[in-house]
Amino acid sequence: QIVLVNKAMLFYSFFKSLVGKEVIVELKNDLSIRGTLHSVDQYLNIKLTDIHVVDEDKYPYLISVRNCFIRGSVVRYVQLPAKEVVTDLLQDACRTAAKDTKQTQVNTATH
Repeated sequence: QIVLVNKAMLFYSFFKSLVGKEVIVELKNDLSIRGTLHSVDQYLNIKLTDIHVVDEDKYPYLISVRNCFIRGSVVRYVQLPAKEVVTDLLQDACRTAAKDTKQTQVNTATH
């Protein structure tokens, strides 16, 4: 349980740093939506503005939609702008989260 919370918060913090950037969200039903990340919550629900469906021929009824809310549980991938991802910071955050998780597990096992 603690491991999942730490990982979710890590991704939540990471996505919050990308608010205002253009992303592509691929859903589990194969729909891909390009838009500006407006907000994200702790459940990784995503709100996009100024959206465009990547395959408009397959989803013509979505052409007029400009904003959407996406439930986090239906997201397969989020494609991020490469220039916005600071890999070193993300790796350090992952290491710190893993270290904290390991320490919590040790403390739990000894008590």
